Formats: sequence, structure tokens, C-alpha cells
Amino acid sequence: MKWAYVLCDTKLKLRPYYVDLHIHTVLSPCGELEMGAHDIVSKARQEGIQIIAITDHNSALNVPAITKAAGGSPVVIPGLEVQTAEDIHIVTLFRDCQVASDYQRWLWERMPGLRNRPEVFGDQLVISEKDDILDEEEILLVQGVGYSVDEVALEAKGRGGLVILAHIDRPSFSYTAVLGPIPSSFPADALEISWRCSSEEVEVFREEYPEWTFIRSSDSHWLRSLCVENCSVLLLAEPTFDEIAKAIRKEDGRCVIGPWPNYF
Repeated sequence: MKWAYVLCDTKLKLRPYYVDLHIHTVLSPCGELEMGAHDIVSKARQEGIQIIAITDHNSALNVPAITKAAGGSPVVIPGLEVQTAEDIHIVTLFRDCQVASDYQRWLWERMPGLRNRPEVFGDQLVISEKDDILDEEEILLVQGVGYSVDEVALEAKGRGGLVILAHIDRPSFSYTAVLGPIPSSFPADALEISWRCSSEEVEVFREEYPEWTFIRSSDSHWLRSLCVENCSVLLLAEPTFDEIAKAIRKEDGRCVIGPWPNYF
């Protein structure tokens, strides 16, 4: 059952948007081959998800393909899911493809040279908006870059990006699993809860970290998990990066309003 929201602010002209800020494509070796440009866009439209972020592991090379395939519907936010030197996953989001590409170049200055083994890890395909295969990334993307979690976050913030600590409820590749409690001073904008986390577990996290904004993302590696139940609802004036930033920071009436029950 889809979560229904009628909340709006007519004075500020705000309305709710379904937003998924963590989606993988066929570039991520752990992503299924069905995660091509056409199918991701079609599934998002079918579900009524108005904003998606493409966040492949340590790379933004497929962001242009999804952006062109979408043609503005859904709106596509450029991003990367970075694996830090400590093996912590961080979702980094940027205003445009050029900034995301520049950030990727900075990351790859310390990217280990371990090559992908498709028979073990999966294919890493760079595609066009029509799902033509343009290239195949030879360096394994699911490995830690040579930057610490703090360096990764600060560099993204310095480029005007948003920083989200990924799936903090997971027993691996999360800040909490690797380093323990998240300090309030850590330079992140939000904490991500996976769709597997129950509303009761969400409340426990919210009590532990009352100062943080929480979002839910699908972390989709396959189409069946790309659905409104697995994403967030944000109250925005329009579907843009800047509006998302305001919602996460709870500015000018913008905010995250769901989708889990008893959110407030």
C-alpha cells in the first residue's frame, strides 16, 4: 500500500514529493543487469517517484545516461555512493553532473588499482540513455578509496554537495557498524535508514540521534525494490537539488515528512 499524503502549505506553495536518493545502475557490479536507463526511469514513473538520485559505487559515469533518459521526469540528482578507507558507505549528492564528475576525479586520485572480476563481482557497464553499452569499467568499484570518512564528507561539502551516511541500520558498511556512535559534529546532512528498518527501529535511532534528519532510500540494485514504500516524502516548492537541501536542513518550511508511520 502506498503512503498517501495531503500535507501541503498553500502560503509557501509547498507540496509533497516522493524522493529516492540512493539508486544503483548496471555500473555497480552488485547491480542487476535490469538496472538500465530505460527501466529505472520507467519504474520510477510507474511508481510516481518524482525525484531520484543515481549513486553508483565510487562513480558517477552513468548519471548522464539516466538524466537524458528521464528528460526531466523524474528529476535526476547526480551522486555517488563512496566507500571510504574504513569501508563506510556515504551517499554524496551534487547540484549537477560536472560537480559530481569533478568529485569523482578527486576520489580516484586515491583509488586502488584492483581490477574487477566480472565472474565474481559482476559487470560494471557504462551505458547511454538508450542502454547501449559504451564502456566497461575495469577497476573494481566496490572497494575503499584512500580517503577517510571525514575527508570524503568534507570534500563533498566543500563542493556544495549533500552528505548522507548510508544505511546506518546495517551491520556492515555503515558508520555505526564500523566506528560506533555517530558524533554530532560529523559533517553530514542526514542519516539514511534502509527500507528493511521497522518503524520501531527508526524510533530507536531517532531517540539516539535527535538532532539529525532521517531519510529512507531504496538503495536499489534491482527494480522490485524501487518503489514509493522504500523512499522518502519531502515537502518542497519544486523538485530541485536546492529544495532537497533545504528540506534535509529543515529550512524555510521544507522538511522530510515520511514515509514511515509515526514519523513526527
